[in-house]
Amino acid sequence: MYKIGIITVSDKGSRGERTDESGPAIREMVGILGHVVSYKILPDDIDALKEAMVNMSDREKVELILTTGGTGLSQRDNTPEATLAVIEREVPGLPEAMRAESMKKTNRAMLTRAVAGVRKNTLIINLPGSVKGVRECLEVILPALPHALEILTGRGGECGVG
Repeated sequence: MYKIGIITVSDKGSRGERTDESGPAIREMVGILGHVVSYKILPDDIDALKEAMVNMSDREKVELILTTGGTGLSQRDNTPEATLAVIEREVPGLPEAMRAESMKKTNRAMLTRAVAGVRKNTLIINLPGSVKGVRECLEVILPALPHALEILTGRGGECGVG
């Protein structure tokens, strides 16, 4: 089982003006991978987001960080920039797969700027801010995550496709 961190990115949520529904949806879906050991609701502030990701990865030693929100076109949407600032390597296939599948449902999926990447032994993935978007995107990538985490953490060694 893996240690998981969730970061909900929402100015209103961080001020208690909106109930976070996306974070709990992530928690429910990733239970098959491990335990959520860190959960934060933060404003759309690039420095706060970077600090939280670094802390979860480097100090709390979570193996998977899932963010929700902050991936759109608003001036306050900073999640991809924060993620790119802290990762060492990108994993473009994850957001590509999420966008491709989401495009089948709405053409607005092409507007997401979500990214994914690796920091040390932590996989960081940006998800949409809506519960519907979170569920749809996790359904796409969840089957690949056990293998990704096995390889990343050294718990598995075979990358060949069976």
